[in-house]
Amino acid sequence: MLDERQPEGSNTQGLDIRPTPREEMHLTPLDSFPYEYAGKEIWVEFEIPEFTAICPFSDFPDFATIRLRYVPNKLCVELKSLKLYINSFREVKIFHEHVVNLIRDDFVKACDPIALELEGDFNVRGNIKTVVRTSYKKGEA
Repeated sequence: MLDERQPEGSNTQGLDIRPTPREEMHLTPLDSFPYEYAGKEIWVEFEIPEFTAICPFSDFPDFATIRLRYVPNKLCVELKSLKLYINSFREVKIFHEHVVNLIRDDFVKACDPIALELEGDFNVRGNIKTVVRTSYKKGEA
């Protein structure tokens, strides 16, 4: 069982850390269309090499390649809406770990896939390379 306490974190650098609240992100919604071959398993893969968001610590841009793979259930994501959704992060202050979780949750809500794998491969900043991965399988908690 996961620890339900909310950690406080630490800020020994004394920085003004202000992630964008979810209700202020104004992300473009993901659209979907019916998958005509429901029951036929396929993997759909996207590589999105120009992801940009803002670091809540430094206010500098963070760049990443987002890799998304999913097995459609009854709906597929509409590509233009995916592009607009991803591009709408450009003015959002968000941590790498939170970006990947948010994209996963929004994608699952919009498309209800059977399975999803998501990776945020962030560019090197300050001599540190960050890769964040998550996955989802329908019916698993």
